[in-house]
Amino acid sequence: MESISKRLTSRAAITLYIIMASSYIVNAMDRQVFANLVKSINQELGLTIAQGGLLSTIFAVGFGITGFFAGYMLDKWARKTVMIAGILVYSLFTIAIGISTGFIDMGTFRILTGVGEAMQQTALFTIAGVVFASRRNLAIGGLNAAYGMGAFLGPVIGVQLFTASNSWRFPFYVFGIIGIVFAVILWFVLPKDFTEFAKEASTTKKAPVASAPIAESGTSASSWISKNLILLAIANGLISFSNFGYNGLYPTFLKSALTFSASDAAFAHGFYGIGAFTGIISGYLADKYGEKKILLFALVGSMANAYLMFNVLTVPWHQAVSSFFMGAFGSGFLFVNIYALTQKVVPGNHVGKASGIASSAHYLTAGFAGGLLGTLVQAFGWSTGTLIQMVLLPIVTIICIVLVKIDPPNVAKDSSSLSS
Repeated sequence: MESISKRLTSRAAITLYIIMASSYIVNAMDRQVFANLVKSINQELGLTIAQGGLLSTIFAVGFGITGFFAGYMLDKWARKTVMIAGILVYSLFTIAIGISTGFIDMGTFRILTGVGEAMQQTALFTIAGVVFASRRNLAIGGLNAAYGMGAFLGPVIGVQLFTASNSWRFPFYVFGIIGIVFAVILWFVLPKDFTEFAKEASTTKKAPVASAPIAESGTSASSWISKNLILLAIANGLISFSNFGYNGLYPTFLKSALTFSASDAAFAHGFYGIGAFTGIISGYLADKYGEKKILLFALVGSMANAYLMFNVLTVPWHQAVSSFFMGAFGSGFLFVNIYALTQKVVPGNHVGKASGIASSAHYLTAGFAGGLLGTLVQAFGWSTGTLIQMVLLPIVTIICIVLVKIDPPNVAKDSSSLSS
C-alpha cells in the first residue's frame, strides 16, 4: 500500500495539517464577529431584530449553495486551489461588508463570504478526511478545535477593535486583510503531495480513504446516494437551526433581554469557541464508540442547555459556562460527528461529494436560522421562541439519527492513510 509520499513524513504531514488548520481560525473570526456587532449595525442602518438576525446567518445560504458544487470542484481542480480561492473570496467580501450602506448590499456581501467559506471548508475537510482517514473523526475534530479558537478570538478581538475605533466597520477591514495574508502563506507552504494525496487513485479505481467501496456505506461505488445519506443530510440541517439560531442572536439576547454590556456579551459568546475545542475529544470518542451514540448524547445535552440558557441563567459567568456547553455540544460534538458520519456512509471515492453535501445540508438551513429565531422572538418572546427552535425541533433530529443504519466494517482499516 502506498504511503502519503516518499518525500513527506508523518511528522511533516501533521505540521502541514496544523498550518492549514490555522487558516480555519481566521474563517471563524470572520464569521463570529458579526453577531457581536449586530446591535450597532441595526442602530446605524435602521434594521429590525429579525433583519439583523438574518444578516448574522445569511452567509450560510451562500455556503450551502456552494458546498455541494465545491465537492465537484474538488474533482475538477486541485484541492489547494479551491481552498485558497475560497479564503480570498471570503476575505475580500468581509472587507466589503465594512463599506455596506444598507440591508441589501450587506446581505449580498454576507452571502458571498459564505461562498468563499464553503470552498475553503469543503477542501480543508476533504484533505483531512483523506490524509488521516484511519483517524478521520480526530482529524476533523482538530479542525473544529481550530475553528473554536477563532470563534473565541473573533468576538473578543472584534469588540476591542470596535471600541477602539468607535466603528463597527473597522473589525471587518482588519479580519479581511488577515485572511488575504493567510491565503498567500498557504500558497507557498502547502505541497501538492499533501493537499492532493490519493486524488489520482480516486479518479481511476478508488480512493484509499476506504479499503473497499462498500466497506461502511452499504452501497456500490457507482450508487453513492443512500437512505443513510439523506437522513444525515436532514439531521444536519436541523442541527444548524439550533446552532446558528444561537450564534446569530445570542449576543443580542444578552444585551437586550439581560442588559449585559457589549464586553460581557462578547466574553460569554466567546466561550462557545472554547467549547468547540471538545471536537478533539468527541472525535476520539467517536472513533472508539461510534458517531451515532455521540450524536444522540450531544443532542439531548444541547436541548437541556438551550432551555437553561434562555430561561433560567441570568448571571454573566453562568451564561459563559452555558455558552461553553453550546459550543461543546453544537460544534465540538454534533458538527464534527455528523460531518464524519456523512463521509463514512459513502464509498471512499465519493468523500469529496459527501463533504459538499454535509456542508450544503448544514449551511442552507443555517442561512435562515437567525431570521427564523428573530421572527419567533418578535412573535412569542425569547423564552418561547428559543424553546421552539432549540428544544422542540431537535426531537426530529434524534429520530433521523436513530433511523440511520451503519453496517459494521467487513474489512481491515486502510493502511494507506496516516494514522497519526
